[in-house]
Amino acid sequence: MNTILSVLFVAAVIARLASVAVSKRHEKKLRAQGAVEHGALVTRLLAIAHIAYYLAAFGEGLVRETRFDAISALGLVILLGALVMLVWIVRLLGPVWTVKIMIAKDHPISRHALFRTVRHPNYVLNIVPELIGIALIFHAWWTLAAGLPVYLLVLAVRIWQEERAMKGML
Repeated sequence: MNTILSVLFVAAVIARLASVAVSKRHEKKLRAQGAVEHGALVTRLLAIAHIAYYLAAFGEGLVRETRFDAISALGLVILLGALVMLVWIVRLLGPVWTVKIMIAKDHPISRHALFRTVRHPNYVLNIVPELIGIALIFHAWWTLAAGLPVYLLVLAVRIWQEERAMKGML
């Protein structure tokens, strides 16, 4: 595997860790305001699945001796688009955005057009494209074929939990 792919992996990990740092800051403030976490086990499972997916894609790229090519470039474009969406979503949701399901009393609901148009844009426009992009960058076809469906199963449970947690607020 060439150096550019290793650099891309490290950059993607750093970007994801930066989002977790933002989430932790928001979570601390939300907890101080009395917010309650829902679905903690599924949140942990998603974190494990995310880490495993990244490592599997990178490992598969190593085994395949993947070189940066047009498919990798397409994956990078998709990944960058996913990261742009993440930044936009975090900015729209502000201090209520976390990687956890944190519900505070008087929790604001975003009425922005993005949230009216796309149900769960963080998952649909950030997480899923991010995972597809990572797999394409490393030509990680097995990771994409086996890992993405497993991740989506856990994500479906997460969405169900999020819907239930927010139901009383809508």
